[in-house]
Amino acid sequence: MFKQVLIVRTDLGMGRGKMAAQVAHAAVSSYLVTTRSRPEWAERWLLEGQKKVVLRVDSLDELLEIARSAERAGLPYSSVEDAGLTQLEPGTVTSIGIGPAPEELLTPITGHLRLL
Repeated sequence: MFKQVLIVRTDLGMGRGKMAAQVAHAAVSSYLVTTRSRPEWAERWLLEGQKKVVLRVDSLDELLEIARSAERAGLPYSSVEDAGLTQLEPGTVTSIGIGPAPEELLTPITGHLRLL
């Protein structure tokens, strides 16, 4: 089974709509990265119904550590930096998307995180 993991920071005080938009940015951007680096994973994920999970972290350090772990594991991922037009300063890292990728590769990296 393939899935996409979306992780958002909860320490920034983003409103629900802002948080949803940041997660959507992470979903699209990590999918595009996956289509370039592992197109067979992207295709399988589409065929299997596009399973996604949205998780939370409480700090930038925690988010960056997850991103480093994904990179070390060779998983496609993308981070989102806010443009700063509304609630946040420009360049604030808000979220990351990992995959789509095989679940068994994602679980060791994100399995300890809580659902949003």
